[in-house]
Amino acid sequence: MSYRNPNGFAPHDGKTLVEIGVETSEQLDIIPQQVRVIQHQRVKYACPCCDQGIKVTPAPARIIPKGLLTEAALAWVATSKYQDSLPLYRQAALIGRFGGDLSRNTLAGSMIKVGEAVQPIINLLRDHLLDAELVFGDETVIQVLKESGRAAQSKSYLWAQMNGTGPPVRLFGYAPGRGGTHAEQLYAGIREGAVLMSDGYEVYNGIARSHRLIHLGCWAHARRYFVEAEAILPKAARRPDQLATQFIAAIARLYAVEVKAKGKAVAERAQLREAASRPVLAEIQHMLVTHRHSVTPGSLLGKALHYLEAQWPKLIRYVENGAWPIDNNLCENAIRPFVVGRRNWLFADTVAGANGSANIYSLIETCKANGVDTYRYLVALFKALPLAKTADDYEQLLPWHLTLGD
Repeated sequence: MSYRNPNGFAPHDGKTLVEIGVETSEQLDIIPQQVRVIQHQRVKYACPCCDQGIKVTPAPARIIPKGLLTEAALAWVATSKYQDSLPLYRQAALIGRFGGDLSRNTLAGSMIKVGEAVQPIINLLRDHLLDAELVFGDETVIQVLKESGRAAQSKSYLWAQMNGTGPPVRLFGYAPGRGGTHAEQLYAGIREGAVLMSDGYEVYNGIARSHRLIHLGCWAHARRYFVEAEAILPKAARRPDQLATQFIAAIARLYAVEVKAKGKAVAERAQLREAASRPVLAEIQHMLVTHRHSVTPGSLLGKALHYLEAQWPKLIRYVENGAWPIDNNLCENAIRPFVVGRRNWLFADTVAGANGSANIYSLIETCKANGVDTYRYLVALFKALPLAKTADDYEQLLPWHLTLGD
């Protein structure tokens, strides 16, 4: 936008001012979102001689047959809820301000149907994940109000899985429990001899044993127990010679090695760990052996020592290979967007809603891990998915393959 003053005059002699350049400044402008109705017209044909030959132009294939929302609208709702953590009732109110009239139930039903429709893509992502050489696992709580045979207050779980090799995959799976039966369904088909990174939850030990996996322990979880033990001490009593503080400091030295090793080749990282991390591990083990029986088992420090001792073989295993991680933080970071969203929408109404949410979260987090624009990907996917027929067609719809439109 240009501003000109052709009638300007110099104050001292009255001469007409001439243009000698332009001063440029910028402002950010926002164009409010718009709701519009797109009308589809299907031409009808009839035989002029009889009433038996009426035909109608076929309807275009849609991800939700006869669905009310376009692919772009569905993608907007999905990214708003599952990436931006905007609950559906707020979206319905927002759409109302833009001139639309959609209920929360309509939006929820659409997300459930979309979640079901993308299942072939989720299955392919799972194939890629289970074939990886390194897999991370974790889980978090989700509440489902309407589940057969269970009270609304019952704890259900969203299980998270991600790979550490190959194109990044982030998967979320709903289960009504946290037991080994549920975990086995999610890890069925995992590559034998693969590496599994997890916290100390016993179910993962069973998965590692049954599938002959190399099981790594998480130093972030081990450290957390000592941080909790230190936190209960009065500030005046927190000294470097406190046992919990000594463990925290030693673990910090392990992470300092990882900072130095970041970006280095696998072989270099392995050499650095061998030279710098193994001596620190030996010191931690010496402190553990020295103090494990002198601390009250039921205290927070006692629990920290017990966890460290129980997990020790898995905790020290990462130094054997420069490609192996020191902790499960990557998987916890993948769960965080779900945890943030859960604070806003609180619960899933039905099991179908929980499953649909898990599938859409999987697509969005996988897109983010691959550096793919989530909204544009979902629009392109929703348009192309109804046209896919073969396994190759579906493979081309994965986030790292699909060509995105403007």
